[in-house]
Amino acid sequence: MTLVLRHSHVAALLDRVAVRDAVEQAHADLSTGAAQNPRPISMHAPEDGAVIGMAAELRTAELVAVKILSDLPGNPAHRRPRQRSTIVVTSSVTGECVALIDGRAITAMRTAATSAVATKHLARADASTLGFVGAGNLAVEHARSVALVRPIDRIVVWSRSASTVDAFREKVADMAIPVVHAESVDHVAAQADILCTLTPSVTPILLGESLRPGMHVNAVGAAPRPDEREVDGHAMARSRVVVDSRATALAKSGDALMAIAEGAITEADIAIELGDVISGKTVGRHADDEITLFDSTGIGLQDLATAALVIGWARAAGVGTDIDMSA
Repeated sequence: MTLVLRHSHVAALLDRVAVRDAVEQAHADLSTGAAQNPRPISMHAPEDGAVIGMAAELRTAELVAVKILSDLPGNPAHRRPRQRSTIVVTSSVTGECVALIDGRAITAMRTAATSAVATKHLARADASTLGFVGAGNLAVEHARSVALVRPIDRIVVWSRSASTVDAFREKVADMAIPVVHAESVDHVAAQADILCTLTPSVTPILLGESLRPGMHVNAVGAAPRPDEREVDGHAMARSRVVVDSRATALAKSGDALMAIAEGAITEADIAIELGDVISGKTVGRHADDEITLFDSTGIGLQDLATAALVIGWARAAGVGTDIDMSA
């Protein structure tokens, strides 16, 4: 039987600590060969859209998944979300379709969870000021996730809309952490020990000249397209860059590919994967004054690791709809 889970089902089941731990283990498994995450495929869609297939295999769970991500820039004009996704999960043993899951909630939580994992392994141990460029729902989830791995005592936020910052402050009020509305991106960079870029910007919004020694950056928001980015080549050149997957970054990360095209860095600078840092194959941060940057493109393995948890939770709670796909 195939379990079908709607967005509301998934959102009610997710647990950020469990997701973070699962994502961390999945990246370690990718490093040791216990998981696979091949380079994603991309197909053109109308109005400069793209449909991306993100496949992954997790041996410990005996599962394979393909996330179908539609990135459609024309959608907002029709009051539809720019991105939509569906995750198809199959047994690697029997070939049965195990689950069909709406990808929205999983994508949001696994993205923040991965940033938290990167922060855990790359940021200074005493990093306490968290900065956000962008203050939407992804910032809210990042605040909650990152605060679980570092002693955050202040959050500095910039957004083009003051009302968005006010809404962010209200949504994280229960965390009892002061939230400061920054005047500019540079103002955030001047104060943040950990800085997360969470905007749909297509041109650099964070510049290398703004980075300070010892800070850690999670570059998260740009769409998985080779011509869109949030940080400039100078920022990439000044940082020790870590990626979720080298193959994916060199296919879909505008932050990486445009910096390479400009000559700011080379492909050799996109060599460190997060899983290799977790597994101990390489060092994440060499010194307290080093700038580290996690280029988060997003990979199917993160979705699969989270989906495997959700399927188990849903079965235990009796949530979702079972369909006999072979009938």
